[in-house]
Amino acid sequence: MANFCSVVIKMAEATPALRKPVFTKVNELRPGTSGHSLNVKVVNTKMVLQRGGGGRPMGPQARQMRIAECLVGDETGIIIFTARNDQVDLMKEGSVLTLRNAKIDMYKGSMRLAVDRWGRVDVAEEPTDITVKDDNNLSLIEYELVSVEA
Repeated sequence: MANFCSVVIKMAEATPALRKPVFTKVNELRPGTSGHSLNVKVVNTKMVLQRGGGGRPMGPQARQMRIAECLVGDETGIIIFTARNDQVDLMKEGSVLTLRNAKIDMYKGSMRLAVDRWGRVDVAEEPTDITVKDDNNLSLIEYELVSVEA
């Protein structure tokens, strides 16, 4: 029993402490990047896909699927956030959210912010009111894929 306890104690000592997240501002987001933590305010939400959840189950896609495009932002700019399933419930206009491990997806040459299963979307712990700068929409900037020849 003493050996087991010492192993558990050594494992606990070897576990590194969690690092505090470094928060990013919307205007710092770039194509192809991930691992962002942001505090954003929801400007508006538009449901783009809702299916399943009722009626007869039909194959592997029988579960409910919801996707909403939400305009979110902070004091530096705004961007479209693609909310999926349970995330849609948090996307209420005017709410301040904390996005953890967010990534940038490209859709038709434009940036979209998303949080997949490796990240989190939560209501902000400190309900600070964010004044959104709505004249800097990063989703309106069109990017072009350029191949670099060696």
